[in-house]
Amino acid sequence: MTTPPETGPDETAGAAEETPEPVAPEAPRLQLRDPLPPVVDTPQALQDTCERIAAGTGPIALDAERASGYRYSQRAYLIQIRREGSGTHLVDPTAFDSLVPLDTAFDGNEWILHAATQDLMCLAEVGLYPEALFDTELAGRLLNLPRVGLAALVEHYLGLSLAKEFSAADWSTRPLPEPWLVYAALDVEVLIELRDLIDADLRAAGKREWAAEEFEALLLFQGPPERKEPWRRVSGIHKARGRRALALVREIWEARDRIAEARDTTPGRVLPDSSILELATSPPQDVTALKNMRIMRNRGPRRFASEWFDAVERGLALAEIKLPTTNQRVDGPPPPRAWADKNPVAADRLGRSREVVTAIAEEHDLPTENLISPQLVRNLAWEPPAEITTEAVGAVLREQGARGWQVGLVAAPLAEALADTSS
Repeated sequence: MTTPPETGPDETAGAAEETPEPVAPEAPRLQLRDPLPPVVDTPQALQDTCERIAAGTGPIALDAERASGYRYSQRAYLIQIRREGSGTHLVDPTAFDSLVPLDTAFDGNEWILHAATQDLMCLAEVGLYPEALFDTELAGRLLNLPRVGLAALVEHYLGLSLAKEFSAADWSTRPLPEPWLVYAALDVEVLIELRDLIDADLRAAGKREWAAEEFEALLLFQGPPERKEPWRRVSGIHKARGRRALALVREIWEARDRIAEARDTTPGRVLPDSSILELATSPPQDVTALKNMRIMRNRGPRRFASEWFDAVERGLALAEIKLPTTNQRVDGPPPPRAWADKNPVAADRLGRSREVVTAIAEEHDLPTENLISPQLVRNLAWEPPAEITTEAVGAVLREQGARGWQVGLVAAPLAEALADTSS
């Protein structure tokens, strides 16, 4: 054992004694208050569930589990429901043609969802449509909370920890393991209490009317806008240099997408993006050469070798006029980093607009992206209205989806920033 050097009295005189940083105790784990309910997967069980929900009171907490990393579709594979006086219900939507009877049982009462845009489309697929809703994640953002995940909000408001270990599980698995079902039930266990606490904070902050507009807009949510060229989202596509290589990426991506959809499996499991790029940048001369490539060693990609080679041949055979453009931005203005060269006047407008938005967001204790969509600001800066007035700017913002409260806060300052020619 090494003996520490001696320290003289003068060296320690008056020195503060080091104390370890206090470690915050771990919050107690959220537990189910009631026994885990059985999965609802028969007509009789669904009827009983509908009757119990209809007999309950107050808003309805909902959540849905998908299998995004495993399946092509975004369908729900489990729906969790909780209502006061009704308890928790775990419904298997794959066991029914539709869940319209549930929608009837909800009777127009408010839904409570966390991150509603993730679940609204898959709930609509089975016949469930909200008439009023409260999104706890979106409300947390309006309150400018540092973390707005469900587990973070549960800990912040209720002092309880919520495990999220099965969030990326394959929920198409049947039968679903009991630990997964417990996890799913916990996602709605305290959603009603959480909603009430967040609602009180919104009112105290003077933001409840803003939230109401946001929630109202969610009732019309139809999913993210469809991309004109979704194949351009291939990870690392910048490695495909030239229009011919991009054509190969497109053909292979489209072949992969067709296969993935037919097999209802996530596209990356059929052929990884990295393999698409390797095929596009080093196209094989024949099927034998393709099968000898490193990326074909796994049985999954190899079983569709003829499809990949056909896609490569199509890409190589395309006439020059049909090759895709090298411009990787087809939806809206180019990336802001290119503005200084392409349109310095617009770049200057964007800089002033961003400063204005940041200042307003700080004044109202909001994240800038919730005050106004950054894409809307870029659109305005790139192509402002012919006559830059508060009314004209407000009209453009409304047309592109901004809510009334947002327009009221930013239209006039943005009009001033866009019209400023002093620089």
